[in-house]
Amino acid sequence: MTTDRLIYLPLGGAGEIGMNAYVYGYGKPGEERLILVDIGVAFPDMDTTPGVDLIFADITWLEERRDRLEAVFITHAHEDHIGAVGHLYERLGAPKIYARAFTGNLARQKIAEYGVGDSAVSVVSPWAEQVTAGPFRVGFLPISHSIPESSALVIDSPEGRVIHTGDFKLDVTPLVGEAFDEDLWREVAAPGVRALICDSTNVFSHHEGRSEASVGPEITKLVARSSGMFVATTFASNVARVKTLADAGVAAGRSVCLLGRAMRRMIEAAIKTGVLSDFPSVISPEDAKDIPRENLMLIVTGSQGERRAASAQLARGKHMGLTMKEGDTFLFSSKTIPGNEKGVIHIINSFSEMGVDVVDDTSGLYHVSGHANRPDLLRLHEVVNPQIVIPMHGEHRHLREHTKLAEENRRKGVLAVNGTMVSLSGNAPEIVEYVETGRTYLDGSVQIGALDGIVRDRIRMALNGHVTVTVVMDEEDEPLGDPWCDVMGLPETGRSRAPLQEVLEEDLSQFLNRAGQATLSDDDKIEEALRRVVRQSAQDEIGKKPEVTVVVSRLSA
Repeated sequence: MTTDRLIYLPLGGAGEIGMNAYVYGYGKPGEERLILVDIGVAFPDMDTTPGVDLIFADITWLEERRDRLEAVFITHAHEDHIGAVGHLYERLGAPKIYARAFTGNLARQKIAEYGVGDSAVSVVSPWAEQVTAGPFRVGFLPISHSIPESSALVIDSPEGRVIHTGDFKLDVTPLVGEAFDEDLWREVAAPGVRALICDSTNVFSHHEGRSEASVGPEITKLVARSSGMFVATTFASNVARVKTLADAGVAAGRSVCLLGRAMRRMIEAAIKTGVLSDFPSVISPEDAKDIPRENLMLIVTGSQGERRAASAQLARGKHMGLTMKEGDTFLFSSKTIPGNEKGVIHIINSFSEMGVDVVDDTSGLYHVSGHANRPDLLRLHEVVNPQIVIPMHGEHRHLREHTKLAEENRRKGVLAVNGTMVSLSGNAPEIVEYVETGRTYLDGSVQIGALDGIVRDRIRMALNGHVTVTVVMDEEDEPLGDPWCDVMGLPETGRSRAPLQEVLEEDLSQFLNRAGQATLSDDDKIEEALRRVVRQSAQDEIGKKPEVTVVVSRLSA
């Protein structure tokens, strides 16, 4: 008889930051009952994924085994952990979703967009309540982060206890949400922890993490000494920071206005679920237009340079009837995520041209990370005292460094990137299988595979331009008139100084006039030949080989 085993399999989030999706299973090999921890998104960029709306983990492996999926557990409400729950819910077989109250409120909003009722989400109280899901018992262990009600998961199985940290920091004064309770964590770890699956984001930061409470006094001083209108941006989900900013505005005698749907949605969810009880009164954008500038504070979305967010709209001139002017102040109370630098710098320069004073977090005074730094990771290792440490939530370099950190302190570390199935059973962890993983793109309202070629073709068109060639053939396989071209994304003239379209059409006509019957009677041969002619002619004229679509129309006999 084959022995049951406990497995861990990351489908997203291990080898990258974002798109988190982690599978745990218990049972006979190939028959394990499964749970999924988090189902998040990553965000596209114009260089590598033009036109794409969102990026998900490829859940094909799990979809094929959805009859064995017991439940989905969501650690917290950041988009890289919850953002795909509505998009992928049906593909997963409509499983039960478990979350804390604040996270559950936002999860219900996301699945409602797909016609799924509130009953699909069950709200779980913090530890020591546990939910039974097949062979697992799972509880939500509070941990501080940059969004309310973040929780690690305590996953009990017949093979022992696993703790999945989710995103975390060790903050005893987080202002909003639960503080890190070391005594509670030691109590939970006391029976023994087989594996700690642990956040790796800040493993290269060697100083201890700072508390959320440390930024409040500095922000208050900055707002108080600023003239003109004061505008601040931060992550909409960082409810504690939004409250700190709003409190600073009120303390300086300013009326506070929230701009951006995500910002308002997060604050409303926090108030509805009891996370916030004393958020300052805010005014509408319509009322804000009538407030003297020196008495107004805007808290806006778009800390990462997102084109459609409020920050970018203000940088382009106006948003909701409000404009920035010389003497105003704009604060980035946030860290720029790698890859977003261009968008943020563009906004900074646009405001600079308006005479707006821009303050970022170069000084380290106005933002603190929501992730544990290296000393804090070591501290959690010591508190939990696991047999095995498996790093997650990080690029490969983060996972490798975190693995080395664990082993330097005499703990067994396992580097498991997306698709690596690890058995946590027996005397030592073992990599037992590699699963094919990848990415799924949300392109408009359609989900497409990253390897389908659609985005690749879009990139090629963006880089090389596009030419459509149309040719009509008569009943005797002879061209009926000359072929014509539609040219997009290419210069109008080239080296010959003649219009590019006319040069291409002339070269195509010459080719067709000398082509043999074997070519003219075969659509595939015509298409390939005309494509070659266009690419070579364009190369000679403008130094580029465009993408080419050939349309052959034949008159029926």
